[in-house]
Amino acid sequence: MAGRLTTERLVLRPWELDDAEAALAVYGDAGVSRWLSPAMDTVPDLGAMRLILQQWTAEDQRLVAPAGRWAIERQDDKQVIGGAVLLPLPPGGDDLEMGWQLHPDAWGQGYAAEAGRRVARWAFDEGFDEVLAVARPANTRAGATARRIGMQWVGETEKYYGLRLQVFRLRPADLE
Repeated sequence: MAGRLTTERLVLRPWELDDAEAALAVYGDAGVSRWLSPAMDTVPDLGAMRLILQQWTAEDQRLVAPAGRWAIERQDDKQVIGGAVLLPLPPGGDDLEMGWQLHPDAWGQGYAAEAGRRVARWAFDEGFDEVLAVARPANTRAGATARRIGMQWVGETEKYYGLRLQVFRLRPADLE
């Protein structure tokens, strides 16, 4: 996995156990976690969040670049405002999924698209020729963010997670 990835306003860095409180504010929020199931349920408490961060750290050590998970931290105040992922999509792991989750206080400020473009650039620099994002049809915020990143809607499928999902694709030429 990449260590730190930076943008104009953000640092994407590996998760640390000290991030548990900030992570819980994101992944314990029903407005965020409702879109993550079945891959992840709402995190109920700080202890559970610490265990998840330990799991993520251990899994990241086994992932092959460019895959990974990052805490999204604002550069100006060092506040962790969310997380970003670049992970093989189940069931076969043949496709690479880009994802982002932000605390609701950080919505609407362009952070998700900024982080998504940086994660995608990392994947392309590592030799991948496309990344995907998947979202439930009712998750209009995710679809809008995917489009702001430059992703193209390619249809719906039930291939991933056993759910009907919209699929967005980004190729190197799509990045601005």
